[in-house]
Amino acid sequence: MKYVSLDNVEPGQYLGRTIFSGNGATLLAEGVQLTVYMINTLRRIGVTMLYIQDPLFEDALYEDPVSEENKRLVMHRMGEAMEAIRSGKDFSSKAVSISIDRLLEDISQNQEVLLQLSDIRTHDNAHYVHALNVATLSALIGANMGLGQVQLKELTIGALLHDIGKVEAITDDSSTDLKRHHTWRGFELLKTKREFSLLIAHVAFQHHERPDGLGLPRGLFDDQIHLYAKIVKVANTYDNLLYRDGQPMMLPHEACEVMMAMAGVELDHEALLQFTRIVSVYPTGISVRLSTKETGVVVGQHRGLPGRPIVRVVRQEFDGEVETKEVDLAKHTTVFIETVQP
Repeated sequence: MKYVSLDNVEPGQYLGRTIFSGNGATLLAEGVQLTVYMINTLRRIGVTMLYIQDPLFEDALYEDPVSEENKRLVMHRMGEAMEAIRSGKDFSSKAVSISIDRLLEDISQNQEVLLQLSDIRTHDNAHYVHALNVATLSALIGANMGLGQVQLKELTIGALLHDIGKVEAITDDSSTDLKRHHTWRGFELLKTKREFSLLIAHVAFQHHERPDGLGLPRGLFDDQIHLYAKIVKVANTYDNLLYRDGQPMMLPHEACEVMMAMAGVELDHEALLQFTRIVSVYPTGISVRLSTKETGVVVGQHRGLPGRPIVRVVRQEFDGEVETKEVDLAKHTTVFIETVQP
């Protein structure tokens, strides 16, 4: 598969990965042949990047620590919770908890897979994909930091619901700016959920705090911020750097560079260190140009060396034959990626 800009997609090509709607339903299924109408519709609903099938890269498979089935389930439960809150009703803690159990079961079986966060975003599903990504990233960071099963579940539920106060804020009539902040509203909402640990509410409350004390809503310093919130802060920052309101902002390697400059100031150093070990800097399927001036597609990853993937270079000869070679950047240490060419 190749991960390409929608502007470079042509009618007749085949979709490489399923696109979901906001409630987790299938919008377009993997393998469908794209038409002009489909491409224009995808552009209209906010899609900017997607996977397409390519016979030269059919073995460049997108590995994901969470199955599509469980992604759909988590997004669906998130949608139900948000709709309940908008309607002034209670949402099912049990349903959310069961979906997180399924997500954590996947992660426990695929902990060595580097996370790529390349799910296709639309105007409709952007909030749900963001919540899912922050939950998945947080769970992987927490697992790397040695958290136990109970802790991982608390962390992941808190990560999934970290922005739930934004929904509550729609009907908020609090009299102070502080109590209007979505972190406060999220805390007030989640602390009433007796089935949830109070620490889950504190994730929503503290995920915008910073080690230097300049965060919101209370300006807590490093040792005053709970570990769960520190982890979610890292995950939330990364996904927000990639996309904001469903619109692309930075490429993964650019976002990682920005985050390195935040270590110990805006982001917790240890959580950030573990983040760098579980995220793919150059997603499988993306086109890159090497320092050798050759162009190719990332076809493989190295756990522990996320910035040194395997790149397949394709060159067409004068006689029409196609020649391919693979450059493993973990072995070719003097070669590096100059630019990403989506």
